[in-house]
Amino acid sequence: MENLEITRIWIGLDDTDTPDYGCTTATFDDLINSISHLSNFRVLERRLVRLWPFAERRTRGNGALSCIIECSSESIIEFESLLSLFFSNLGDSLQNDGEIHPQTSPALVYSFEQINEDFYWEAVRQKVDISDRIKKLSGIKKLTLNSDWGLIGASSAMAWKSNDESTWELISWRYPENIGHKREISSAIVKEMEINHPETFVNRDPTQEKGLIAPRTPCPVLYGIRGSTSESVLSAHKWLQSNPAVEKCQRFAIHRTNQLSDDHIRGFSTSTVLTKPVETKGAHSSLEVTHKGNRKTLVAFKEGGDVNRLLRKLIPGDRINWLGLESPDGSIHLERLRIESSVPRILGRPICCNNKTMRSAGVNQPLRCLFCQKIVLKHWVFENINLTDLELTNGWVEPSPSQRRHLSRPLSLGEPVMLNLN
Repeated sequence: MENLEITRIWIGLDDTDTPDYGCTTATFDDLINSISHLSNFRVLERRLVRLWPFAERRTRGNGALSCIIECSSESIIEFESLLSLFFSNLGDSLQNDGEIHPQTSPALVYSFEQINEDFYWEAVRQKVDISDRIKKLSGIKKLTLNSDWGLIGASSAMAWKSNDESTWELISWRYPENIGHKREISSAIVKEMEINHPETFVNRDPTQEKGLIAPRTPCPVLYGIRGSTSESVLSAHKWLQSNPAVEKCQRFAIHRTNQLSDDHIRGFSTSTVLTKPVETKGAHSSLEVTHKGNRKTLVAFKEGGDVNRLLRKLIPGDRINWLGLESPDGSIHLERLRIESSVPRILGRPICCNNKTMRSAGVNQPLRCLFCQKIVLKHWVFENINLTDLELTNGWVEPSPSQRRHLSRPLSLGEPVMLNLN
């Protein structure tokens, strides 16, 4: 018997959930299952790809799904027919009173060649113009509903190329009858899982004793376990499911991801602080620094924890290293911060008897203690910035785990991106 010719296909999907129900990860799993019976079908890699955090139309994690599959070349006509049928049924399932929610713009893209990797780098670091992306996708198979916005995420997920540093996430989904009810997975169990499976990470926020693997929305996802290898997340999943106190999942899948990659940030910058910190409503803080010859505003939100606390300690003249994203209003939202060098903080005049400050005897005169009449040369007492109340890693501070972006690389995994942008 002759060997069948095999065709490789890239598939991308995005924006199939609504604010009230659904999840694109579960829809994508449905899609893969709908074509799994094709001749010589094989999934080479599933991908969960996070994109630019400031995108106008986004979910909290701004993620999109893609995969690379193989099947018999003789099955291509059936493959395309199945995708068309799946997308038509998806549109029917998303309708409410004859309309799809205006914030939902499903897009399904597939290609028989790897598409330009630039699509990914554009979408992970900046705003993408939808009309420009549609032009660049000319000739590539695509299906959309409601609008074309989902094409950005779907095509960008397809364009991403994983590497040896890419992380993994196992996503498990709930039985339909459990959706909307509280998830049965405690923070204590997540903590035990973390101890028994050290190659998994970002499972919980120790500063709040809160588990991070289970969402708090009424979506189909039971939990997502992130780790450095596919074996580590699978082992942790099996351990959880063997625990009688953990809700049982209906199905699961393992995805290669760009999470914890810092791909959204080009590198770190070095700046000199120009102004004192200003605290705004909500306990957020900001100040101005030099940046490539210009003034730039750095912002640290209350939720940033140590980043916010360190920013408030800065004074003009301090030299700092920082990583962050430029927001649409031009300010930089900090993700990590470090002091490179600091100017001394003036405490005041020296202290003498009875814990009293020494006084100046006049212009060009020494300092005198009013109690014992001790005289010393006029000077100020200085101290260096106090960082003992901060959680430092190689001098850097970062937000607590529950407040970091999916794309941000934790300091516990090593130094942040060290490309100096100055």
